[in-house]
Amino acid sequence: MRLLPFYFALFLFTQCTELEPRKPLNKTKDDFIKVSAARNKIQFTQEEQAIKKAISIEKELDYRPSQSGFWLAYKAQGDTLQALPKKGDIAHFRYQIENLSQELIYSEEELGTVDYPVDEDNFLPALREGIRILRPGDVVVFLFPSYLCYGYQGDGEKIGINQPLRITLKLLSIDYK
Repeated sequence: MRLLPFYFALFLFTQCTELEPRKPLNKTKDDFIKVSAARNKIQFTQEEQAIKKAISIEKELDYRPSQSGFWLAYKAQGDTLQALPKKGDIAHFRYQIENLSQELIYSEEELGTVDYPVDEDNFLPALREGIRILRPGDVVVFLFPSYLCYGYQGDGEKIGINQPLRITLKLLSIDYK
């Protein structure tokens, strides 16, 4: 019985050590993000170089960069007095998709005429951006990096993963609201 207070005091002193925070057991999430960011930077640089090479080869068109990260060149310009499309307008257009070497992936015939409600439909991000700056009658060639198109998935058919694209688009008309 006399030893009970001694054991109790010993127990208290051994339990009063400073607590150390636990270290995470799984560090892979942080590593994955770092590796993924490095891989994306390399991918972006490679695609940028491929687009610049495609521009240098195609001398007859005057490409200019957009603020959204793609390049465009007018093959024909429509009526510059026409208004640009805005949200809710219906844009009617035809387009074809090629790789940067101008090898046809999808023809205009395969894709048909598209009736696109501007900014209200789930559509290829690259074309959503491009249509907003066109007027009826414009024929434009876009060079899009993969992150604005089908990205790391491709389309599951003809467009590969991380494939930059050359898209020629003819804006036929716009039904303004």
